[in-house]
Amino acid sequence: MKPNEKLSRMLHILVHIHLHQGAATSETIAQMLGTNAVVVRRMMANLRNLGYVQSHNGRGGGWQLQRDPATLSVLDIYRALGEPGLLAMGLSQDHPHCPVEQSVSFFLEPALKAAEQNLLEQYAGITLFDIAEQATSKSR
Repeated sequence: MKPNEKLSRMLHILVHIHLHQGAATSETIAQMLGTNAVVVRRMMANLRNLGYVQSHNGRGGGWQLQRDPATLSVLDIYRALGEPGLLAMGLSQDHPHCPVEQSVSFFLEPALKAAEQNLLEQYAGITLFDIAEQATSKSR
């Protein structure tokens, strides 16, 4: 199963926009990600609705950050994307009356929930600014 790359791709876009301190067109972003500009506009729509980004039409237009990158966490972006699945593993529900499947779920479900909670807590502690700072320190 292919991993969901939405969060990683969106963070990549937003950090580039921040680092270039200007507007990035949907076409430019689409080229960077190897996708279509329509897909980019769909991806950015909910972030715009939440006030994280804004877009301007015409010459010099494009997408710009609306919020300070130091206040925009990975968790904010994750939620704006509709909270795509965090873990590829899940629980089988093919035989809900089977005692073995129930026992497997009994042990795995709390472990999976704890792993998800831990990941969300880490996402809350990372900002776009943190990612940008680390990226720029590598290029020096």
